[in-house]
Amino acid sequence: MTAGKYVARIVEVPDHGIKLEPAEGSVTPEEPTEVNLLGMAIALALGAAGYRHHAEQRDPELQTLDTLLSGDAVMPWRPADDGATPYIVCALNDGRPTCEVRPTAD
Repeated sequence: MTAGKYVARIVEVPDHGIKLEPAEGSVTPEEPTEVNLLGMAIALALGAAGYRHHAEQRDPELQTLDTLLSGDAVMPWRPADDGATPYIVCALNDGRPTCEVRPTAD
């Protein structure tokens, strides 16, 4: 698995969901299995932080994990109601990535 960190600001897109804005220097895996594992870890971290699916359906041709990780897709997640601009911070370890939603990119 790719070593390093994936860090992105979580940006609300009103009436559509959220998108991720990767921080400079963020590492995005290239292998499909690694991309899938990172996508699942992000989804679990968002759920644990109180994010919920938006009513709008996902377009599977446009809203892929690759486009989510690169910041090119809005995904149907409703942000938590605290008004903060949180970040998703993921450690890309051997095995599985670990992610958490944090108030800063640190």
